Amino acid sequence: MESADETLRLLRQEQADDARQLLLATGLREGARALDAGCGPGGISQTMAGIVGEQGHVTGLDLSDVRLSEAARRCAHLPQVDFVKGDIRHSGLPDAAFDYTWSQYVLEYLADRDAGLAELIRVTRPGGRVVVSEIDGQGLYNWPLPERLAEGARCFQRGLESQGFDLFVGRKLFHSFRKAGLRDVRVHLAPQYIIAGAASERFISDWETRFQALAPAVTPAFGSESAYQEFCQGYLHMLTDPDTLKYSVLLVTEGVRA
Repeated sequence: MESADETLRLLRQEQADDARQLLLATGLREGARALDAGCGPGGISQTMAGIVGEQGHVTGLDLSDVRLSEAARRCAHLPQVDFVKGDIRHSGLPDAAFDYTWSQYVLEYLADRDAGLAELIRVTRPGGRVVVSEIDGQGLYNWPLPERLAEGARCFQRGLESQGFDLFVGRKLFHSFRKAGLRDVRVHLAPQYIIAGAASERFISDWETRFQALAPAVTPAFGSESAYQEFCQGYLHMLTDPDTLKYSVLLVTEGVRA
């Protein structure tokens, strides 16, 4: 999902998500030692820092040097935040280091997501919380959706799946948490977005950025670049339709380390 506009898209996504409400609902508290695993440009790390306060601490983890630099600049005024480079599947962080471990929009990219979840559990102390916020069918829930766009959406899904990306990872995490031995597993349903009518120019721009970034991975599923571009233009036109409902949900799964 890298592109010249990806940072802006990520920040807009972080701003649109009601992360503070979800963080509080899943147990983040003042004074906690917290991890933001896959922190991106640091918007949610900043929100977490406001919750834990100066008596707590937030560590942001990301694999991208560019994102880490952006996050460090964004949170430079917050002494309770630091950032480290690492892969969510083998972070290099100490065992049982955090009271609360959060990850959003990361496991969807991992074919070996169980390895990512195992690492999140490892770095969380016994009795601490592991929380994963993920998409479930993003971009597929629109009505009415003409059959040509519905078929294009199925091609889009197949293209993503061929690269190990799972559009439906959200619904699978309850089972994964249970298998991993987490206790008191709960799932929260939250809107990622809901648009009754024409979408804003900013929202459409975000989808343009997404389509452009994903083109190399997804185009083969369409058979040709022209077929992929035809789908993208049709989808973007659908977003402008004042008579169409567009929505997407997040499934936020939390559990306690035994």
